[in-house]
Amino acid sequence: MKRNLLAAVAACALSCGLAQPTLAQPTSAAAPQAAAAFPATPQGATAFVADAEARLAEMAEYVARVQWVRATNITFDTMWLESRANAQATEMSVQLANEAARFNDVQVPADVRRKLNLLRLGLVLPAPNRPGAAAELADITTRLDSTYATGKFAFKGEQITLDDATIKMAASRDPAETKALYEGWRTISPVMRDDYARMVAIANEGSRELGYADTGAMWRAGYDMAPDAFAAETDRLWNQVKPFYENLHCYVRGRLNARYGDAVQPDSGPIRADLLGNMWSQQWGNIYDVVAPPGTAEGQGYDLTELLTRAQYDATRMVKTGEGFYTSLGIAPLPETFWERSQITRPRDREVVCHASAWDLDNLEDVRIKMCTQVNADDFYTVHHELGHNVYQRAYKDQPFLFRNGANDGFHEAIGDFVGLSATTPTYLNQIGLLDTVPGAEEDIPFLLKMALDKIAFLPFGLMVDRWRWDVFSGRTAPEGYNDAWTANMLKYQGLVPPGPRPADAFDPGAKYHIPGNTPYTRYFLAHIYQFQFHRAACKMAGWTGPLHRCSIYGNTEVGSRFNAMMEMGQSRPWQEAMAAFTGENGNDASAVADYFAPLNTWLETQNRGKNCGWEG
Repeated sequence: MKRNLLAAVAACALSCGLAQPTLAQPTSAAAPQAAAAFPATPQGATAFVADAEARLAEMAEYVARVQWVRATNITFDTMWLESRANAQATEMSVQLANEAARFNDVQVPADVRRKLNLLRLGLVLPAPNRPGAAAELADITTRLDSTYATGKFAFKGEQITLDDATIKMAASRDPAETKALYEGWRTISPVMRDDYARMVAIANEGSRELGYADTGAMWRAGYDMAPDAFAAETDRLWNQVKPFYENLHCYVRGRLNARYGDAVQPDSGPIRADLLGNMWSQQWGNIYDVVAPPGTAEGQGYDLTELLTRAQYDATRMVKTGEGFYTSLGIAPLPETFWERSQITRPRDREVVCHASAWDLDNLEDVRIKMCTQVNADDFYTVHHELGHNVYQRAYKDQPFLFRNGANDGFHEAIGDFVGLSATTPTYLNQIGLLDTVPGAEEDIPFLLKMALDKIAFLPFGLMVDRWRWDVFSGRTAPEGYNDAWTANMLKYQGLVPPGPRPADAFDPGAKYHIPGNTPYTRYFLAHIYQFQFHRAACKMAGWTGPLHRCSIYGNTEVGSRFNAMMEMGQSRPWQEAMAAFTGENGNDASAVADYFAPLNTWLETQNRGKNCGWEG
């Protein structure tokens, strides 16, 4: 995950000697001054944008460093500091967004118009223009994030963290135990519900002041297309891949039924969510041993976690290996400060946010990752993903400040995922010496099934999180209906149900980091489409003629050069142009997903023959 303060202001550590930016004046006081300094003329608009970029750059670094300190050392004081810093940044950004609206009817150059629009879209949660609103919103968001990060629950007589629970959930094949883990983690979130409802109310008030119907509409406006058109586009993409998901769901349900029996998992209807090896049922790769193709007792011919352990990898070597993929494409190595300042493993002496994220603290060279890395297959992939954010951040650092971002937020997530598609192939593992030989075609179905359990299984979850939030922001879902709506979305999109009735006070959305962390989620759905589009184009560029799932672009500097040229564009042009610059295609196309998984889909259809697939009706 790329850690953002604002869509256009990178998240960023309070260090001794760093000058603290002056707190932005309330909009009501600042507006007359701004109108005098920057008249509503083309020249005034250009000068205003230049001034805004300078102020935002200074604020961004200050806030990012405060946020880093809080995320890597959660105490009352660091929470207090972050809350105040976030409030300052929010007030400044709201002020600038409102001032930008003064130039709506002024004829200005295209780059200035784009920057003015980005200023209006730069906040994930805009505070309204009234005294105290930004501070209240900042207090709530810091409290929500820290409640999640420090959450623990009782399991078998001891208090365990999400890290512990995640490992146990992945390994357990006892339905009573997975139910206890699933429900136990969700005991940390009911306390969030009132704060969350209040946060929604404040952010909606701010969004309406900026001219949007609600905060969800503002989020959807950030994709170089109208909000309703963007929602329709995500529906179109989902419908392209939904038949494949339904085939995968049908097959997995049948294998779970064979393992656990009708009393635990019937062979029709929805799947019990806690049986899928993941705390949020968003990826199912951890239960590969349960659903492996019949007749493959050990599944794949190799286990990546075992390979890493046998080769005596540690967390730092995992990250060095990830860096090596990018440098093999001709991309510059990470700066020394990355290795000096990143949090690569979990500290033993303090509370931290372990959710993996990539940071750009000064919008230039101070890039870092924050992980609690473990030596396993999941984190091997995650390392390649997170470094993709840092590589992207460094590629566009020479753009004007407001263009120092991904073409859209889905691009930022897709960069590392695209590299991860190569990094998980046996071809790449052989290239870096982890695998002695590349398995033959007999391993294609096991490999693709394992990939689909993560990549295809994720797609409906990637869609449903923000579908829930869009309804919350619009008022269609009221606070008392938060949990029922979440459960209904699980059923509608994923075909899943909780392992048992949920308590009246449940707030299950809060048990997923991106809800209390206020990170828009449709970006991850888009990234799961874009990465295959990038991969197909890159493999064609490299002259690869074999199956897409065996292609590795490791070491191909020609692909790397064109890839870097796209990344250097940042957000300076509509995302469609960035897509065309690398792939030659002007829009979203989920057919690349179908191309990649085509052999598996054919196999699944054979396995499901005669079964009653689907989960409703």
